[in-house]
Amino acid sequence: MQKSSGLALLAMFVVTVLLPACSSNPTPAGAAASLPSKPAAETTSQPQPVPTDYIASGPIVVEDQVELAAQRDGVVAEVFVETGVPVKEGQFLARLDDRQLTADRDAAAAKARSTEADLKNWEAGAKVAKAERDRSEEMWKANIIAKQQEEKAKYQYDATEFEVERQREDMKYAQETLRSLELELEKTRITAPFDGVVARRYLHVGQEVAKNDRLFWISAVAPLRVKFSLPEAYLGRVRKGTELIIVASATPSEVHQARVVLVSPVVDPSSDTIDITAELQGPSTNLRPGMTANIRLRNPQ
Repeated sequence: MQKSSGLALLAMFVVTVLLPACSSNPTPAGAAASLPSKPAAETTSQPQPVPTDYIASGPIVVEDQVELAAQRDGVVAEVFVETGVPVKEGQFLARLDDRQLTADRDAAAAKARSTEADLKNWEAGAKVAKAERDRSEEMWKANIIAKQQEEKAKYQYDATEFEVERQREDMKYAQETLRSLELELEKTRITAPFDGVVARRYLHVGQEVAKNDRLFWISAVAPLRVKFSLPEAYLGRVRKGTELIIVASATPSEVHQARVVLVSPVVDPSSDTIDITAELQGPSTNLRPGMTANIRLRNPQ
């Protein structure tokens, strides 16, 4: 009986001592070491953003586009085309009054023909004078004629040769004068420098124009190109042959394909950009030079 009471008291003592210790719930050293550290949780990998297309803008242009100017003073005699008309290389667009120049050209042509005839006449005379000189020289050696007669034949031949040379120079001058007038006549005929369309017309019949006055604005219609700039970081990543997507501001529903044809080898220091030229591929009926286009570069790498 006493032994049972002692065991009961011992059990109560153990419970009294251990209960407070268990309520404090301390973390064992081994358990603490096994818990993951907070920084390890923060290094969890995140999904990388997918590169997006780069959008730029620039004008649609053509290689050939020029304002024709008058090359001489004159009065407009005829105008053969209107704005918007397609033209071919060498086609007549307008003509300045050329009546005086035509008369001067015809007179110069007649002068050139006359000078050429004179030259032929003197060349024939030179042949006769040469034969006479040679004959006189042989006769003097044979003591048939006096030295004076032989020298006279020689001087006549020399004089004829000088005249032939003068006629040759006169003929050259007449031909150059004729050529100069023909060139001036060509300046009165305004022609298209390449295939294209008349974008603007600045003259009318009867108008007096001076040298360098604007007459027409001629523009090619193909091939169409677009020029734009990219940040210098794209140097080396965009090259000749890179494909682009083109959307004109005027026709946003139409998508066109283009291919890079020129990448500037230098960087513009004022803007840190590189100039790019791309040529449109396939049909582009609704596009015109001068339009603004948006250029999409597919995920440049």
